[in-house]
Amino acid sequence: MQQIKGTILKSRLAFVEQHWGREGVERVVGSLQDDDQKALRTVLSVKWYPFEIGERLDAAIVQVLGDGKSEVFERLGAASADANLTTLHKQFLSPGRPHVFLGKAPQIYGFYYETGRRTYEQTGESSGVMTTYEAETFSVPDCLTVMGWYRRALEMCGAGGVSIVEEECRARGGGVCRYRIEWSTVAD
Repeated sequence: MQQIKGTILKSRLAFVEQHWGREGVERVVGSLQDDDQKALRTVLSVKWYPFEIGERLDAAIVQVLGDGKSEVFERLGAASADANLTTLHKQFLSPGRPHVFLGKAPQIYGFYYETGRRTYEQTGESSGVMTTYEAETFSVPDCLTVMGWYRRALEMCGAGGVSIVEEECRARGGGVCRYRIEWSTVAD
């Protein structure tokens, strides 16, 4: 069974609170089953949780607050990067060196997910491909969150004009989740 760290759930809840207030959090959590509500009211950052609780939380955010649009998760991913890469995981940032940062994708993946793996391959001076393999569970909102997280993280490393396109997605029938990443400038 795939599990995710509590930091993922906490980031989603913090994003909801930041954009929709405490009432938004209560509306989202209140729309879930009792067991999920109980778990989400006392999330611990270092604890592992079933991936499915994250999926149900994602679906509730889209349904209750996102007008049925899952794109809200790219914004959530960016907010999560701001929160985690300025505190808990700031050692991952590599200012002025986007490829060095992206080369840490396998380690970063291991901090957030229990099964599967992620690779990074540089394809040009300012481009590369990141691929997620063998994750037991996957979802479109999770992939959008990954895209938003890495876009913001690259900006925090000084990359400008960042573009991330998911070329293949397991949640849409692909064999892997593959992201083509490009940027136009780098500041130190």
